[in-house]
Amino acid sequence: MITTTDKSLKRDACEVFKLIQTYMLDHKAKNGQTYEAVVLDIATRGWSKPALRDELYIQICRQTTENPKSVCESVGSCHSLIQWEIFSRRNDCKVSSMLKWTEYDVNSVGESLVLGWELMAVCLSFFPPSIKFQPYLEGYIKKHQSSSLDPPDLKISQYALVCGKRLEQISHKGAARSLRKPTVEEIEQSRIQIFRPSMFGNTLEEVMTLQKKRYPNYRLPWIQTTLSETVLRLNGAQTEGIFRVPGDVDEINTMKMKIDQWELIACDDPHVPASLLKQWYRELFEPLIPADYYEECITYCNDADAAVQIVKNLPDLNRLVFSYLIRFLQVFAAEENCAVTKMDAKNLAMVMAPNCLRCTSEDPSVIFENTRKEMAFIQTLIQNLNTSYMEGIV
Repeated sequence: MITTTDKSLKRDACEVFKLIQTYMLDHKAKNGQTYEAVVLDIATRGWSKPALRDELYIQICRQTTENPKSVCESVGSCHSLIQWEIFSRRNDCKVSSMLKWTEYDVNSVGESLVLGWELMAVCLSFFPPSIKFQPYLEGYIKKHQSSSLDPPDLKISQYALVCGKRLEQISHKGAARSLRKPTVEEIEQSRIQIFRPSMFGNTLEEVMTLQKKRYPNYRLPWIQTTLSETVLRLNGAQTEGIFRVPGDVDEINTMKMKIDQWELIACDDPHVPASLLKQWYRELFEPLIPADYYEECITYCNDADAAVQIVKNLPDLNRLVFSYLIRFLQVFAAEENCAVTKMDAKNLAMVMAPNCLRCTSEDPSVIFENTRKEMAFIQTLIQNLNTSYMEGIV
């Protein structure tokens, strides 16, 4: 739909359109083509080819526009199979991996609409639209966020709300920086989290709400304390390059998926939970140090008394979570530990500051200058914040 003279891009656009139609049950699948293969192909193309992203999102918008619900009364058990396939995917059942799209040659428009929005949510987990197209996509999503406009029995507004949040997140951080293309497991997690929110990428308040039933008396995020304790249990405080050396990507992703289900995997490398802990801080929907406090942090980055006062003034939850982090880093900054890890207060601040503070300016020169001040602020607190009040708080 985008005008271009690039023949390769035109060919890709046509192929993506067919894949989108296949995913939405609007186009007959090739023999043996599975749900996993279709969605993986779409996500991989968008992730690997930036020039194709706007076309992909436009096609999804087009396919979800004026796509009303129609009941296919004559298809009987075939219609039920589609309903079960969608249900199984929402609830992480194993049946989806056993079913092939060719088993139900039927187009139920209601399911098509749901699958279109599901696909948009998945794509927004991996790559953003262009800056020029973003306002249009944002407007399209916002139009569908009111539940009063939902078609009967279809929670399109829930998908739209998730899409809106993911668009905001991916626009700030850009496409997934991993050198690996998206995996089936990551895509499945992205889809599941539409109706089962993740502990990653949410606000601190939302994370606390998620754990309220399991840990009603906790004052800190379970994921924060669990990963921190795991790093220490695996002797991370005596591991050279801790927080600087990355863990194995596959192990990190596996641990991320499991911990989002309140489980831990067997692991003997402290770099894995350390990397995941950094990722959790980095992906918080709002930074650990709220934007309203950013300029003050930069201004008083080398003033110990002022920096400590800033921490005291933070909202209660942010103050507790941030203080826990500083207390945790102080363990590694201890002389007997940093002599082994080579990670003193300065080096710890260098790797942790980007996960706590987010520059609000888009000016590269300002970002560059503030990076040094962000690190200085964290270093000042590691060296001067009395965190004894965090003793016993979980």
